[in-house]
This record gives sequence, C-alpha cells and structure tokens, in this order.
Amino acid sequence: MATVELLFSALPEHVRTARLVAAAVARRAGVDEAVLDEVRLAVGEACSRAVGLHISNEVTTPVRVTLIEDEKKFSIEVGDDAPGPTPEALAAANGSERAAGGPEESGADSEDDMGLAVISGLVDDVEVTADERGGLIRMSWPIAPAAVAP
Repeated sequence: MATVELLFSALPEHVRTARLVAAAVARRAGVDEAVLDEVRLAVGEACSRAVGLHISNEVTTPVRVTLIEDEKKFSIEVGDDAPGPTPEALAAANGSERAAGGPEESGADSEDDMGLAVISGLVDDVEVTADERGGLIRMSWPIAPAAVAP
C-alpha cells in the first residue's frame, strides 16, 4: 500500500495544487482516466470546505490530504482541525426544531451542505465524520486492473 501525504496552509490558492497532486497520484495508482475529473472535482470541493472551515474558525493548522493506493481501490482523506458539532448539537440540529420550520441555516452551513452534496454526487464511496477535534472526508474509487502485456 502506497501513501502520499500533503499538508497545506488553509489558503484558497492551495486547493488547485491539492487537486493536481490528487489527480496525478490517482492516475499513477490506476484509477480509470474517465474518472479523473471526478477525483479532481471531489478533492477540490473537500479541500475548499476544509479551507473555509479553517478560515471561519480561525484555525492555523494545515489542511491534511492523504492519498492511499490499495490493491483494489484508491482513497483520499481530507482532514481539517475545525471544531465540528458536538453530539448534543447534532441531536438538536436533527430534532423537531428544524423539522418544524425552526431557525434557518446560516449561509456557511448551507454552503457546507452544498459542497458535501456535490461530493456525494461525484463519489459513490464517501464517508464524512466530524467531532470537536475536526472533520474528515474519506472518498475512494476502484482501481482498474492492470493490463497484461501480450
């Protein structure tokens, strides 16, 4: 299993670099060429989300991107150190207040939801986790079997 780790300052201009590195490593790992645009877009959305969370929460640590090549799949993890919702806040957000037409989401929350929706539309295998220490988006794509030379 090969792993590439990328750390970058939470600045929007670094997202492009993360996208390019992810696409290059995905290509080398054997991800189908037809899927590379999806990889680029998903990584761009995940990194933009992490950068936005770092900026809005005044977090100074770098955004983490881990690219993992396994035998059958290529995975990307994008991590942030922005404090996520506590279990109590999640329970309250999913409670009756919002369902009953309670407070509207803030602009940042709806932007965050939109980014996650885009990622979910691009990637079949995606997992999003968050807690008081930060968040992590895990995405993976199948690796095309290596062509056998005649």
